[in-house]
Amino acid sequence: MKDYLEAQLRTTLRGIDGVPDDFEPMLEQPNDPDHGDLATNAAMQLARHLRKAPRAIAEDIVDLLELDPSRISEVSVAGPGFINFRFADRFLSDKLGDVLEAGRAFGRQDRTKGKAIVEYVSANPTGPLTVGHGRNAVLGDTIANLLDWAGYDVTREYYFNNAGRQMRVLAESVRARVEELVQPDNPTRTVEVADGETAEVPASFPEDGYLGEYIVEIARELVDAHGEEALALDLDAFKQAAQDAIFEDIEGTLKRLDIEMSDYFNEHSLYENGQIEATLEALREKGVVYEADGATWFKTTEFGKEDDTVLVKSTGEPTYRLPDIAYHITKFERDFDVIVDVFGADHIATYPDVLSALEVLGYDASRVDVVIYQFVTLVRGGEPVKMSTRKANYVTLDELMDEVSADVTRFFFLMRSANTHLDFDLDLAKEASDKNPVFYLQYAHARICSILRKAEEVGFEADENPSLDLLTHEAEGGLIKTLLRFPEEIERAADARSPHHIPTYLREVAVAFTRFYDACRIIGEEQKLASARMALAKATKIVLANGLTVLGIDAPERM
Repeated sequence: MKDYLEAQLRTTLRGIDGVPDDFEPMLEQPNDPDHGDLATNAAMQLARHLRKAPRAIAEDIVDLLELDPSRISEVSVAGPGFINFRFADRFLSDKLGDVLEAGRAFGRQDRTKGKAIVEYVSANPTGPLTVGHGRNAVLGDTIANLLDWAGYDVTREYYFNNAGRQMRVLAESVRARVEELVQPDNPTRTVEVADGETAEVPASFPEDGYLGEYIVEIARELVDAHGEEALALDLDAFKQAAQDAIFEDIEGTLKRLDIEMSDYFNEHSLYENGQIEATLEALREKGVVYEADGATWFKTTEFGKEDDTVLVKSTGEPTYRLPDIAYHITKFERDFDVIVDVFGADHIATYPDVLSALEVLGYDASRVDVVIYQFVTLVRGGEPVKMSTRKANYVTLDELMDEVSADVTRFFFLMRSANTHLDFDLDLAKEASDKNPVFYLQYAHARICSILRKAEEVGFEADENPSLDLLTHEAEGGLIKTLLRFPEEIERAADARSPHHIPTYLREVAVAFTRFYDACRIIGEEQKLASARMALAKATKIVLANGLTVLGIDAPERM
């Protein structure tokens, strides 16, 4: 309906002298449903162009509008110049039929918009996924789901680096733990873990080594496989063993969240195929790179930064910006129309350098959309908590799911805007009542399933072609209008890369259904009306199930 009204308004406004050619009327849902179903403030926006009172402009627009009465039953002017529209009952009943006919496809665009790539998780294989990685993973996966439903061919990509200092330290950490198992009498030293806690490690343990229990587990597997000969393995063998074990753990964690990547992209391949050097040379040719103090610098001051930025250190090792630029070039070369990156807040000052480099090299950086998410604090009893049982300064994502379930983990990561800090309330997450927002939605779906089962049990057989035009009660109309917004909500959340809109919308659906069910009896009513109301309950079930599917959350039939 929104698209229809916007098109009619545009046509009408083109016939009014003085309206700018590029003027786009906007429609919004009024806060008060008594004002109508959609409203526009176009008249007030045009007052300065037409030099006329907004209300008079609004009345002129209404006089010129030619609307289909089977879609719009009423148009009125309110206040200083709002134009309010009310949907026709016939439109609502017809569209409700479309929901029932589309079923699990309702809300999914059937037209192809192009190719999209979403890069998310992208944790190097140095340890288990943490709660911080979890917000990244769930945001990225749900954005990918939204783009898929909005009509894009979506690639889900995990970018990682299995080379460099981090991986070397990982290998050395495993080797030291192997030495500890094979030669337990060797000297040890004390290191600080976090918050004043300490741990004993082998004397050979590297500075800034990885202290998690998973390192000991990897070492134990190597000793089980090779015995004392494990110590004779070279560093590459330790690195490979650690990488394989950690990636297996990561993939298992993602599977629990129902996340499956399309591709894994290894940063090291950019060095092997010469793309790092080619990217640096291309930037040199554009005159935005120079040498100083033994390092290679990017002239980021030309793009508004206070200082220039190092691309290659004096040691010859590139900073991560250079491979990131090269990596993004591959995304353009793979012809993606939409490129989405999901990054933590620690990237907020650095990703603009990548975009600046892409622009300099002639790529359309506006096709790159960076979603920055804020960090997560686990809270119990109103106080921050540390749950980890491992010797490391983090909480693993698996530990969180063990405590509150995968569905709750996904939902809580999604119910706030990515750009706000998230206090993950463990007490609320474990609450098995309608105080828990994910339980509330799942219960609404299960409740409808229960209603449908009970109807069968009492022998109620709904009409095959229910008379949906009988649904004229205020609560029925309110619910139908809410259901019909689902495709628009998917589109809006996909375009804004803002999954949190969907939980908010689904709560509105659940609330509207409760109002309907409290006000409108189904079983016990006359057959035709009961059949129509049963159809409305089924349509609500469809929207709740489809919305939860987009969020990657189960829609249970019993609770």
